[in-house]
Amino acid sequence: MTQAVRTPLRIVAADGYELAAVLHRPAARGAPTHAVLVCAGGGIPAGFYGAFADALAARGAAVLCFDYRGIGASRPRRLRGFAATLEDWAELDCAAALAWLGERFPVLPRRAVAHSVGCLVLVGAPNASELERVLFVGPHTGYVGDYAARWRLPMRLFWHGLMPALARTLGYFPGRALGLGSDLPAGFALQWARRTVPEFALTNERARRGLARMRALSLEVLAFTFSDDAFATAAGRERLLGYLPALRVERCTLAPREAGLTRVGHLGFFRRANAYALWPAALAWLLSFPPGPRAGTR
Repeated sequence: MTQAVRTPLRIVAADGYELAAVLHRPAARGAPTHAVLVCAGGGIPAGFYGAFADALAARGAAVLCFDYRGIGASRPRRLRGFAATLEDWAELDCAAALAWLGERFPVLPRRAVAHSVGCLVLVGAPNASELERVLFVGPHTGYVGDYAARWRLPMRLFWHGLMPALARTLGYFPGRALGLGSDLPAGFALQWARRTVPEFALTNERARRGLARMRALSLEVLAFTFSDDAFATAAGRERLLGYLPALRVERCTLAPREAGLTRVGHLGFFRRANAYALWPAALAWLLSFPPGPRAGTR
């Protein structure tokens, strides 16, 4: 018997754009105990996180997964020239998903799970302060100097050379054709490609507002980094956390062998095959009730 029920729905952002989403709820009768938002990594469809969302729902949570505009089921018919940016994902899409969760479950403790660049999206949302706790998995800022050393050169050539060239030529990045998951809107692809210097380029008012919100954001965070993750290294995690000085952070850097695994990488945490080894502590921390004492650093 299934322990979670999935309900597809649509969420409308402040600018009128419709986002595809799925609500995962406990199959058992009774009100949920928590409301949890899942923020995907850049270019990763929300369905990838379905098994983890089901595990949260089986433990009593109402979990909302959604696709950013231009990604997965929120992709327009024509992606060429669709200039969605990270600021759009944060200020419009993530903000709308958080607002929907708050309106639907106003009295429940609100938590979130964010993966990869989704951590940056989440903390850039204007209503992220409504959350109590957030699980970061593989957080980073996309800066090329934070990639794992052995992969730095090929990743620089691919993500910061080939990707912007294709995005400018085609009007989007053809990730699907290259076997790299979803296609990417040109706006986000070009932003990612420009992350060749350590600091964010605050070239517009939206970016400056977002950074100010990040610096003021205060909530509990558990940040997971895996030693074999070429994208999200400990250095990348610390670079992101440096923009978030008011967070109360517990850090966890884990080698796959410590969990009895041969590989985790950038995506492995959310794979169902690794659930027994990696999920119990994260699920327990997210759904602890009431919130525990102030987090420490390790």
